[in-house]
Amino acid sequence: MAQQMSLSEARTILKKFRDEQTRDSHLIINLWNSVLMDNCHKLGDELWLVYEQVCAAALDCQRFDTAELCIQALDNKFPKSIRVRRLKGMLYEAREEYTDAEEEYNSILEKDETNMYAKKRKIAILKARQKISEAIHSLNDYLKSFMTDYEAWNELCDLYLSQLDYNNAAFCLEELIMYNPHNHLYHQKYAEIRYTQGGNENIEVARTYFAQAVKLNPNNLRALYGFFLSSSYLAVSSNKGVKDKQLNQKYSAWAAEQIRNKYESQQPESQLKETKVIECIEKLLDSLQAN
Repeated sequence: MAQQMSLSEARTILKKFRDEQTRDSHLIINLWNSVLMDNCHKLGDELWLVYEQVCAAALDCQRFDTAELCIQALDNKFPKSIRVRRLKGMLYEAREEYTDAEEEYNSILEKDETNMYAKKRKIAILKARQKISEAIHSLNDYLKSFMTDYEAWNELCDLYLSQLDYNNAAFCLEELIMYNPHNHLYHQKYAEIRYTQGGNENIEVARTYFAQAVKLNPNNLRALYGFFLSSSYLAVSSNKGVKDKQLNQKYSAWAAEQIRNKYESQQPESQLKETKVIECIEKLLDSLQAN
């Protein structure tokens, strides 16, 4: 596909990636090799943005030759640029030359001690070296200065989860939910942590947040599963009386119906008969009704 594209089409695709802050690294490299590289002189000032974009994609794809070419061109144009030095550090990281990468980031921080990107790259090196406790400590320090960095809170949550520290992981999700209460994935992840912790109190919290995730995004099948499982658990183990158990049975039946409807709308009948999920859900519902 890339070979058939015009320069204008290739530029439009790369600009869209930049505007949306997303990337398809393999596509970017293909566009660079087949269209853009031989037409650099036609890009004008956009060339430097493209070099930076292609460099990041090349690092993703382990195309170090392309990354070096881009960094060299950028370094010639902007010899004192901190952004270029950061790319050099990322190249060292991709090669697993972590000492050189850390030196590069330290030199950036000597000139700009508030540079958030260099700080985050140093934390990434700790994670790559499996120094998880140090990475957690450094990330906590980082968040004292950059409290609204949602990606950092999410990363800290995952680091805590890797250490089975569910209480601190839940705290990170609480921060994320407070900053963006309309993100259904934050509610779902928080619910999953509480569900994993277990116990009626945590399962009740999990049920509430699974329900909110479903409310925000009715197509979130994972949250529906969570709502079904937490409601089913409470329908059996709740110590709040018969009325509460009946309410949870109602919730689980509703969730089961929603899950069944989604499978029926997306699968042919022949395949639906072989879907074990539906069979398991119906068996669980039968057991709840029997109790």
